[in-house]
Amino acid sequence: MNSQLFFQKKYLNLLTGISLVILAFSCQTKPKQEEVRKPNIILILADDLGFSDLGSFGGEIETPNLDWLASQGIRFTQFYNTSRCCPTRASLLTGLYNHQAGIGQMTTDTGQEAYRGHISNSAVTIAEVLKSSGYRTGMVGKWHVSNTVVQDTPEKQLAWLNHQEEHPLFSPIEQYPTNRGFEKYFGNIWGVVDFFDPFSLVNGTEPVTEVPANYYHTDAINDTASVYIREFAQQEKPFFLYVAHTAPHWPLHALPKDIEKYQDTYKVGWDKIRENRYKKLLELGIIDEADYPLSERWGNELSWEDNPDKEFDARAMAVHAAMIDNMDQGIGRIIETLKETGQLENTLIVFLSDNGASSESSMRYGPGFDRPSQTRKGEPIDYPVEKDVMPGPQTTFTSIGQRWSNVSNTPFRYWKMESFEGGVHTPMIAFWPAGITAEKGSISNQIGHVMDFMATFIDAAGAEYPSDFAGNKIKPIAGKSLLPVFQGKQREGHPILFNEHEGGRSVRTKEWKLVTLDAREPWQLFRIDEDATETRNVSEKHPEVVAELDSLWQNWALENKVLPKP
Repeated sequence: MNSQLFFQKKYLNLLTGISLVILAFSCQTKPKQEEVRKPNIILILADDLGFSDLGSFGGEIETPNLDWLASQGIRFTQFYNTSRCCPTRASLLTGLYNHQAGIGQMTTDTGQEAYRGHISNSAVTIAEVLKSSGYRTGMVGKWHVSNTVVQDTPEKQLAWLNHQEEHPLFSPIEQYPTNRGFEKYFGNIWGVVDFFDPFSLVNGTEPVTEVPANYYHTDAINDTASVYIREFAQQEKPFFLYVAHTAPHWPLHALPKDIEKYQDTYKVGWDKIRENRYKKLLELGIIDEADYPLSERWGNELSWEDNPDKEFDARAMAVHAAMIDNMDQGIGRIIETLKETGQLENTLIVFLSDNGASSESSMRYGPGFDRPSQTRKGEPIDYPVEKDVMPGPQTTFTSIGQRWSNVSNTPFRYWKMESFEGGVHTPMIAFWPAGITAEKGSISNQIGHVMDFMATFIDAAGAEYPSDFAGNKIKPIAGKSLLPVFQGKQREGHPILFNEHEGGRSVRTKEWKLVTLDAREPWQLFRIDEDATETRNVSEKHPEVVAELDSLWQNWALENKVLPKP
């Protein structure tokens, strides 16, 4: 079905700010491209996508639209995040380290400056800066950078999660996207969602109390983005659109037609898929074998042949793939909308993931906080610890687990939450026909970080980063523009990058990386320019390097009010 008609029929009732008049005018003549001096900017963020999940980054999952963007733009092979959902989003939106922006951990306000659980008033968002520079601004999808409002008993919280009760606010309203620079917003305020009936869904600031019977959140995010583009294209102003997906974050929820494509793909097991991805990464030139040896598979004491849960595990990864496939389909519709409205040529599109694939076991968490116990209709939701209920439908909350997340992050070790490469190393694509002069389809190994987007977009838009905003003094920008890379030049990047999350820590220079899983464990040292997959710990051989980098990390932590994990 035509995506515009699909949206009109299924989602229009959810978007009170978008009228049929806007859609009717979408076919009128658009401003001539040469009149648009500033580029449109679309920032697309996946949630818990592994480094090698995309086809253009070595994966077997069908992602033709993202692969096309890569073929016409640039792929970045050394792009970093802050290892988890809301810290990465805080850094990405503000151009600061996440602790500087107020989200050192998650969304609980501890009263400590770096751990307020929301974007602080001493930081500005990209939307606030670009809006001040004449941009229209919109966002769809996952916010997850505000304090969560919870009910005073577990029973009331579950009633709210199960859509049996309604409450007006999911976080303090001053922390909503529409109060942080976004004119328009449709999406989920919290992080975890039922993809068929999301909790914390709002339009602007109004809770969405009912969704259509065939609602699927990834489709709604992408199709709402297309509607916003059609509206924005009516004006001569450029626009900034933040498309923050919840896919492929657990729970593993996908449409049957998408799961069907991968029903047999993962029956060959962890090792075969991982080997195939590594080989393709080498063939594509994303990595080289000398500096990226394939790290040891996590949990390799269990072979696929001896795995008693082969059926569940193959299905789980099939649903993960289906969620990514569906997201790519919707991104294709966004691209088509840009073409139809004459906006594609002068639109900068960047795509990345907030962190590596997740090893979390949603089954072991069970209901509570952000996880429902029933559907709206009262059907019980299974959290199958014994893997006796297959992933995919709304009535299950499941995840891919540690072994598949290790595969998704091929060739790296570990996963989301960790400061090792499997947690902090992001696939990133940049596309901008009118602005990227580097060779189409080129691959850049220049080091970048999510905090670089603020500086990049300011540079591209001719905007200005403020020293004061809304009566607050703003912290100096920490990111650096990627525009020189877009122009095929060597930029002056970050000589040192730091990270900390829940005790996991790292400091990375061009040559070295010092990292640990926990502050109570000794540092591990890797020659990262020769061992990018962190396979050879050389801390005992180079104690002087450990001491030097540890001192740098301690100074950074002191400066940014990073606290030890309680």
